[in-house]
Amino acid sequence: MNLLSVEGISKAYGERIIFEPLSFGISKGQKIALIAKNGSGKTTILKIIAQQDTPDSGFVNFRKGTQVSYLPQDPVLDPEKTVEEIILASGNQTLKIIAAYEKALQKPEDTDNYQKAFEAMDQHEAWDFETQYKQLLSKLKLDDLTLKARALSGGQKKRLALCSALLEKPDLLILDEPTNHLDLEMIEWLEAYFIKEKLTLLMVTHDRYFLERVCTEIIELDEGELFSYKGSYSYFLEKRAARMEQLETEAHKTKRHFTKELEWMRRQPKARTTKSKSRIDDFNTIKTKAQQRRNEHKVQLEINMERLGSKMIEMHRVSKAFGEKIILQSFDYNFQRNDRIGIIGNNGTGKSTFLKLLTDTLTPDGGKIIRGETLKFGYYTQEGIVVKAGQKVIEVIQEFGEYIPLKKGRKISAQQLLERFLFDRKKQYDFVEKLSGGERKRLYLCTVLIQNPNFLILDEPTNDLDIITLNILENFLLDFPGCLIVVSHDRYFMDKIVDHLFVFRGAGKIEDFPGNYSDFRAYEGLSSESETSEKKSKTDWKNNTVNKASYQDQRLLKKLEKEIASLELKKEDLQNQFANNSLSTEDIKSLSIELKGIEDDLSTKTDDWFTRSIELE
Repeated sequence: MNLLSVEGISKAYGERIIFEPLSFGISKGQKIALIAKNGSGKTTILKIIAQQDTPDSGFVNFRKGTQVSYLPQDPVLDPEKTVEEIILASGNQTLKIIAAYEKALQKPEDTDNYQKAFEAMDQHEAWDFETQYKQLLSKLKLDDLTLKARALSGGQKKRLALCSALLEKPDLLILDEPTNHLDLEMIEWLEAYFIKEKLTLLMVTHDRYFLERVCTEIIELDEGELFSYKGSYSYFLEKRAARMEQLETEAHKTKRHFTKELEWMRRQPKARTTKSKSRIDDFNTIKTKAQQRRNEHKVQLEINMERLGSKMIEMHRVSKAFGEKIILQSFDYNFQRNDRIGIIGNNGTGKSTFLKLLTDTLTPDGGKIIRGETLKFGYYTQEGIVVKAGQKVIEVIQEFGEYIPLKKGRKISAQQLLERFLFDRKKQYDFVEKLSGGERKRLYLCTVLIQNPNFLILDEPTNDLDIITLNILENFLLDFPGCLIVVSHDRYFMDKIVDHLFVFRGAGKIEDFPGNYSDFRAYEGLSSESETSEKKSKTDWKNNTVNKASYQDQRLLKKLEKEIASLELKKEDLQNQFANNSLSTEDIKSLSIELKGIEDDLSTKTDDWFTRSIELE
C-alpha cells in the first residue's frame, strides 16, 4: 500500500540550489534510509515530507488518513514543562480520543456520541494510555516524570521526543539522525525496537550498523540524482561500488571519444555544413560529460608531525569526584605512541571529565598527570566551532594554520585539506553561515587537523557527519601516526578505528578492554550468560571457541605490547644520544650500561610475548 508519493520537489535558498526535482514513493512497511553528502538537503527533504517546510516546486501526495510523526535532529521542548506534561501536550491522536471520551461522559444523555467515543477508545487501545507512556518512558530511562525539560541533557531530550513520536503510532515515522546524543545502550535498544516493530520508517542516519540491521532499502542522493537499492547497507555498498565502476568505465570511453572528436574539430574549416554543425553540437555534449568530476576523495596523508618523545601522558593514581559522585578512583595508565583508544560508557559516567583532566582543563583531586614536553593536543569537542560574523570557510581554517607538513618535504595547504574533506574551491569562499550543520562539523574537524597534533582527542566526531565524510575521516585516522582517543556512540566507527577500550562503568570504575566495540559486546554477552550457566567459559568471548584467549590473557598480551613499545622508544632515544659529540667517556659508559639493560629487558619481554601468543593460538 502506497502511503505517499513525492513528485518533482526542489528547493533553493537564494542562488544556492539545494536539490532539483526529485521524485520517489514510500509504501507501508518499508524501512528506508536516505543517504547523501552533507549540504545535499537531506534534512530539508525530511521536513518537506513531514510538512515542516514547503518545496519551491513539486508536491507530496499522501494517502488519505496517513498519520506522520517527525523526530528532528535537535528537538525543541518547552523548558518549563515536565516530562509527563510534554507527553500529554504533544497533540497525540490517542489523547484527542481520550479528551473526546471524557467530554462524552459529561453528556450521558447523548448515547450516540458516547457510544462512538467508547468504540474509539477500544479501537485505539486508549484505556491504558497512561500505562503505555510510562512503560515506554521507563524503557528510555526517563523515570522521573516531574523533571522539567530545561534540566534534561541532550540525550534525554532526544529520548523524550522519540517517546512522544512513538506514542503517536504513526503510519510513517520520519527520523533525522535518531542515534545522535543517545548512548550505546539506548542505540541498541532503539535498533532492536525498530527491527521488531512493524513500522514504516524514513530516516537519515550515519550509524552504519543501524542502517545494516534496520533498513530494508537505501535511497542515495548523488550528484542531483536519486538511486534506490532494495536491500541492507552492505547490499547498497556492493551495488554502489558496481555503479561507480560502471561510471568510471563510461567516463573513460567518453574521454577517448572526446579526444577523437577534438582532433576532428581542429581539422575543420571555418565554413561548416549542416551535418558538421550537428556533429559539433554532439561534441559539446561529449565535452561536458568528459569534464565532469566526482567530488569523492580518498585521504592519503603521510603526515610528518612533530617528533614524539618517549613520554606522552602518564596518569598515576588519578582521582576525581564532584561531591559524592566519583568519576575516577586511583586510575593508572601510561599512554603510548600509536595508542588507539575508544571510550565508552553510559551518559554521566565521566567520559568528558576524563578528557578535561587529560588536556589540563580540569585538575585532579588526587594523584598526578605527567605530560611529555613534545605533546601537542588536537581536541575536537561536542560544542563545535564558533566563527566570527561574515567569515568565509577558507578564512576560518587559515586562522588555525596554513598547511600540514607531509613526508619527503611535501605539504598540504589549508585549501587542499578542505578539498579533501569535500569543500570545493567555490564552497571555500562561501560564508560559514550558509553551511549546513554537518558541513560546519566538517569544517571544525579540518581546523583541528590543520594544527598537526600528535595527540588527537575526538569527542563524538561522527555526530552530523555524512557517511562519505566518515569514510574520509576513517582513512585519515587509520594513517594517523600519533596517539588517538575517541569517544563515540558510532559502533562501526569504533570497530574500524580503535584496538582497545576504556569502559566507564560509573562510580569511578574504568576497565581497559583489549578489543574493539563488537569484541566487547560479544564478551559482555558471554559474561552475562555465564552468570546463569557455569558451562559457559569467558574464554569463548571473541570467537565462541574455548581455545581462544581469555579476557585476562588478552589484557596481559596488551600490557606486554605497550611495555615493548615503550622500551623500543627508550632504546631509540638512548641511541640518538650517542650522536652527541660532546659526551664524555663516563657519559658514554653510563649510556651504554643503560642501553644494555633496556635491550635485555626488551629481549625478555619480547620472548615472553611470543611464547604467550603461541600458547594462546
